[in-house]
Amino acid sequence: MADRMAFFTTPRHPRERRDPQERLGDWREVYREGATLPVAGDQAARCMDCGLPFCHHACPLGNLVPDWNTLVAHDDWRAAAARLLATNNFPEFTGRLCPAPCESACVLAIDAEAVTIKNIELAIADRALESGYDLPQPPERLTGLRVAVVGSGPAGLAAAQQLTRAGHTTTVYERADRIGGLLRYGIPAFRLEKHRLDRRIDQMRAEGTVFRTGVAVGHDLPADELRARSDALVVAVGATRCRDLPVPGRELAGVHQAISYLTLANRVDEGDYPVSPVSAEGRHVVIVGGGDTAADCLGTALRQRAATVTQFDINPRPPGRRASGQPWPVHPKVYRVTTSHEEAGGPAAEPRVFAAATVGFEAGPDGRLAAVRFAEARRGDRSPRPGTERTLPADLALLALGFAGPGFPGAGFSGPGRDGGLVGQLGLAVGPRGTLVRDEEFAGGADGVFVAGDAGRGQSLIVWAIAEGRAVAAAVDRHLRGRTELPAPVSPSDGPLTV
Repeated sequence: MADRMAFFTTPRHPRERRDPQERLGDWREVYREGATLPVAGDQAARCMDCGLPFCHHACPLGNLVPDWNTLVAHDDWRAAAARLLATNNFPEFTGRLCPAPCESACVLAIDAEAVTIKNIELAIADRALESGYDLPQPPERLTGLRVAVVGSGPAGLAAAQQLTRAGHTTTVYERADRIGGLLRYGIPAFRLEKHRLDRRIDQMRAEGTVFRTGVAVGHDLPADELRARSDALVVAVGATRCRDLPVPGRELAGVHQAISYLTLANRVDEGDYPVSPVSAEGRHVVIVGGGDTAADCLGTALRQRAATVTQFDINPRPPGRRASGQPWPVHPKVYRVTTSHEEAGGPAAEPRVFAAATVGFEAGPDGRLAAVRFAEARRGDRSPRPGTERTLPADLALLALGFAGPGFPGAGFSGPGRDGGLVGQLGLAVGPRGTLVRDEEFAGGADGVFVAGDAGRGQSLIVWAIAEGRAVAAAVDRHLRGRTELPAPVSPSDGPLTV
């Protein structure tokens, strides 16, 4: 420990954000550039090196949090980077996007404010890239074995990087025109500027990973053909099948899935469009959903200068502090103000309507969406409470209801079933939740086929995707060589800390 009393004498100081009104004028990340570094050492010194590091267990990556906290407190950034990169391929992503269950499990958080683990992680990650501590690691020798990875989200990228570094010739196939999956098109630039993603992809190319875009395996390229010419194949296609809202008026023009809306906004940032074909500018927007995707839609609509934005959350407003049913060290469901909610005016101008069940969409004279009908949601089954129905004017509605398993052209899905696409060609089975079935070695379907990330786990956090990518790489390496030295931080049956 750098200072045995720092956890007692030094207050928590999170990374500083830019002024909300300034943020709404651009698409840059919400945090002040370099704001973490001046305070990282003092914040890292707050770590108690408690000897019972639940922060390890709360993070599926098993990040060595007390180790790199101590090193940052002693200003040894190179060693801190080595500890961080030993367990996490992409800390510059998790340091920006993860909700930090490690902080919820910090021992200090039992009766005080947790260590700013996420901010310190990000400070290490950014400094490692800028100072040359995180350079490409091409393998010393090649094994002569070929692995195909289908999908370039965080699970696919992590698996590919681990397998490339182990010496296998690894090719990543992506159906979109750019690499990154939801990191590219599902996460707005104000949360993750895409040059950071490009920099990591460039590193992977320098190590030897090959990327092929615009290829929908199972459609453009038969999956069984790809399997036949590879020694192993990893399916990491994510969980992109959007949950829908089967209520009257769903078919109206003006009602869109959130991911389609966010993708178009990100394509504007990439230079594909001068303005989004589905813009919130001057429109009355209703966002249906209470999660991160809904918050991303909120921040995007505000930057597009929407006339009004209202968010419907079917759940009741969470408590401000841990409830008795969510004890330490689980990651609690509490009332949180994201950066997007802060931009909407914060708690004083709350854009969310809690316990709101959407019951229908109404058309105007032109046949397009004109209003959304909603009612108070019962606490038990969340059904609409009779006599509480109201109408809110809206000409753009965004459905941010989460995802229910893989789904894209070539995946082989037709509703809940499957056809002759990727699923059928590889002999994969679909479980009751719409996810792909795999065993405890991540194997599923034909011999040498493995399933990783949200495709097998279901919609989850970025840290789980990276952990699964690392673990499936170890399983593939073991399958190919009979042994492995690659780390496997999780198994398919592992889950987050619960009571």
